[in-house]
Amino acid sequence: MKPLNSILISGKEVLPIVEGGKGVAVSIGDSTGAFAAAGAVGTYSCVNADTYDKNGDVIPQVYHGKTRRDRFEELIDYAIKGGIAQAQISHEISKGEGRIHLNALWEAGGTERILEGVLEGAKGLVHGITCGAGMPYKAAEIATKFNVHYHPIVSSMRAFRALWKRAYSKSPDLLGSVVYEDPWRAGGHNGLTNAENPEVPEDPYPRVAEIRKFMNEVGLETVPILMAGGVWYLRDWSDWIDNPELGPIGFQYGTRPLLTKESPISDAWKKRLLTLKDGDVFLNRFSPTGFYSSAVNNNFIGELRERTEHQIPYAREPEGELTVERSVGARGRKVYVSAEGASQMDGWIAAGYSEGLRTPESSLVFVEPDKAEEIKTDQRNCMGCLSQCKFSNWADNEKGNTGHLADPRSFCIQKTLQSIGHGGSPDDELMFAGHNAFLFADDPFYENGFVPTVAQLIERIKSGD
Repeated sequence: MKPLNSILISGKEVLPIVEGGKGVAVSIGDSTGAFAAAGAVGTYSCVNADTYDKNGDVIPQVYHGKTRRDRFEELIDYAIKGGIAQAQISHEISKGEGRIHLNALWEAGGTERILEGVLEGAKGLVHGITCGAGMPYKAAEIATKFNVHYHPIVSSMRAFRALWKRAYSKSPDLLGSVVYEDPWRAGGHNGLTNAENPEVPEDPYPRVAEIRKFMNEVGLETVPILMAGGVWYLRDWSDWIDNPELGPIGFQYGTRPLLTKESPISDAWKKRLLTLKDGDVFLNRFSPTGFYSSAVNNNFIGELRERTEHQIPYAREPEGELTVERSVGARGRKVYVSAEGASQMDGWIAAGYSEGLRTPESSLVFVEPDKAEEIKTDQRNCMGCLSQCKFSNWADNEKGNTGHLADPRSFCIQKTLQSIGHGGSPDDELMFAGHNAFLFADDPFYENGFVPTVAQLIERIKSGD
């Protein structure tokens, strides 16, 4: 294993080890501060970050607004206060060592306002902002306003080139790094495009080398690239270290920091991580963001898969093969389905899946009555956590909606991530993880259920393991 030389990130020489930001309420100041204190880069999430009462207990994020717009304003207020609170905790624990970054999802609701509010309220405590899940053109403008570095998360050279040409070339001095997030192997939301096959992962080396080649062409030779997604043992990446073709390189860890003493996730979640097998984490398209995402195949995902399987096309008037009349819903509205669809529909209803919910693609999804009521309630309770939401049809625009029918094949991401982040069952809620999470069970470091501190994890990573 080659020795790890420090690299310049956000204006300071630090270990080339970076904590990946994970919202909601999963990457917090305790972990971030510990990464920084060890001379690395800690990253907390300002996506619905927690605040605490005088006893140190989490203040639940309860919404009282009667409209989505009212609740959206409450969400922004919660996020700003939480982002400031986590910055303060990170700073205190770091004792001035390392670097502290905050992570924002560009396609989350109100991201620009939240970033500005947090950076204004936490001046001098945050050294960089990382932004992904979309094309964060304005990240450079916001970073410049507050004199912090910005770290865009991209999954291809083409994405970074577009960001550079449109916006980043105007603020090159504050570009702290470019994070390459492997769209096949990273946890959470993934930046796969329609041109890429989700079933055929590509080698990250040529994709990163292509980014570096473009960066060199525009004078960014000394700006680090951070490899994110699929990184576990650094010994497997030894040919990347001190590689002149790649230039300064660092490695971002999102999944491994979940299993540390400082990680706030529940003991049940930590124990579940230790039981994962290869293939348990997979790409899916259930997310209300419209992005692919990588999550553990559990009961939560199974129920979503079941919804898509209990689905048939329909029409309001007879057309083509859709000529068999049926009635759906409490009002018994007439729809027309195919003969095969009618047979399937009758079978599902007989099995208890009696509620037919319309999708934006002229299909009906059949679910049990309790699930139908849960879906409708979640849609009504939307607080605008995304800039656009397939599930509820909310959009952060003048109309307050996408103009499309809400999609019952998706889910309220805010609800499930708040639940699992605060003690909810890892079997019954959305459980994001990187595709290498099965290595928790195989890695001797975690034998007998050992849970390291962040400092111990970083020493382990530095050793190559």
